[in-house]
Amino acid sequence: MSTRRTQVLQPLEDIVPARIFKSEVMAWAKRIGVAPKEIRLRLMKNKWASCSSNGRLTFNTELLNQPARFRAEAIVHELLHLKVPNHGRLFKHLMKAYLSHRDII
Repeated sequence: MSTRRTQVLQPLEDIVPARIFKSEVMAWAKRIGVAPKEIRLRLMKNKWASCSSNGRLTFNTELLNQPARFRAEAIVHELLHLKVPNHGRLFKHLMKAYLSHRDII
């Protein structure tokens, strides 16, 4: 009798290694026209990502297990903070402009 558990498989595009995720961040950075000083991954309890005033981006390691579209939203959000430090109208318009394209993934 087998005691194997049935695994629920996630689509491969929803599971990415850290180096691929960082490549996604850099591809978006190029598209947006910003240059993060550092990209870090670590477990974060209360948020998906953060951007420091000196250009360091920190992303929650749990993003590596999220769908590609969700990862893109988190990445674009933090990269835009390198241009716009708040969540005002300009920030919201830029988010919409970058994420409304069908070529996100």
